Amino acid sequence: MPGLVDVHAHMGYSTLDIIPEKQWLYYANLAYGVTTTHDPSASTQSVFAQSEMVKAGLMTGPRVFSTGYILYGAENQEKTVVNNLDDAKGHLARLKSVGAFSVKSYNQPRRNQRQQIIKAARDLHIMVVPEGGSTYFYNMTEILDGHTGIEHAVPVAPLYKDALTLFARSQTGYTPTLIVGYGGIWGENYWYQKTNVWENQRLLRFTPQGVIDARSRRRMMVPDDDFYHVELAKSARDLVRAGGRVQLGAHGQLQGLGAHWELWMLEQGGMTPMEAIRCGTLYGAWYLGLDKEVGSLEAGKLADLMVMDRNPLESIRNTESIRYVMINGALFETDNMNQVYPEQKPREKFFWER
Repeated sequence: MPGLVDVHAHMGYSTLDIIPEKQWLYYANLAYGVTTTHDPSASTQSVFAQSEMVKAGLMTGPRVFSTGYILYGAENQEKTVVNNLDDAKGHLARLKSVGAFSVKSYNQPRRNQRQQIIKAARDLHIMVVPEGGSTYFYNMTEILDGHTGIEHAVPVAPLYKDALTLFARSQTGYTPTLIVGYGGIWGENYWYQKTNVWENQRLLRFTPQGVIDARSRRRMMVPDDDFYHVELAKSARDLVRAGGRVQLGAHGQLQGLGAHWELWMLEQGGMTPMEAIRCGTLYGAWYLGLDKEVGSLEAGKLADLMVMDRNPLESIRNTESIRYVMINGALFETDNMNQVYPEQKPREKFFWER
């Protein structure tokens, strides 16, 4: 099947301008079939440099796209001041000049500020992905004002016909990030409770054990009927069936495996395996404007794919049975991330393996 497209992927970029040539976070994502990523909040000076290193073949990893640093409206030292259209154009032109084709409008407090960013983006041909800060009314006006999509879950579930119709007919993308779903207990806690994550051998091979143990060994226990991500996932299902688009976003909670959790949670909300897989592949590519290049297996598209031992249409949990991943024509064994085609290259050891 096509490689997964994670449109809300935080991959832990350095903020000290020191860029390691081998990023375990990149390997973890590739080992789980994530071949295209978009980070809607990252260190500008690091993320675009690392994206170019991947493009140049100096680093192994998925494709990296990003908004760079967020257009943050909250009062702090890094606040993005937007008081008029010229302010907005200045911020967007700066980010576009370093490689952004999207920006993140994050908690700009006034609606006219958010609209100024939208107008500047249209003039500069840039997409705008906003975050409503778990506020339903922000989300609805963001749709009305023409944002590219909504990042994070609309905190109210279920969504009724009025909201679903507005969402679907506007063709506003929806990235619910069920793994950190607003409005209730986050979805990632379900998988820590239900599975022994610290025993996952592939995950351990590409992630420092301390990172896994700290999140998974001391887990909270929740009754099944108290997990709210299922209700959020039902709204995502309803939106897809109303003609809208939902994309996969794993939020960097657990690199690689988290993207599969997101797929599985979409299915928990009532999507068929094929509907969930489309959300994880083609719809994400469409959201980023890359559906002519990635997101499906077609002649003329880039050679991104994953090969599984078991059929995910029979059970969505089979997406984890990955044997090979291909990124831009280079084929890797996912058990060890040794490259086997077009030339054979063993993976170098990570710092914790030395």
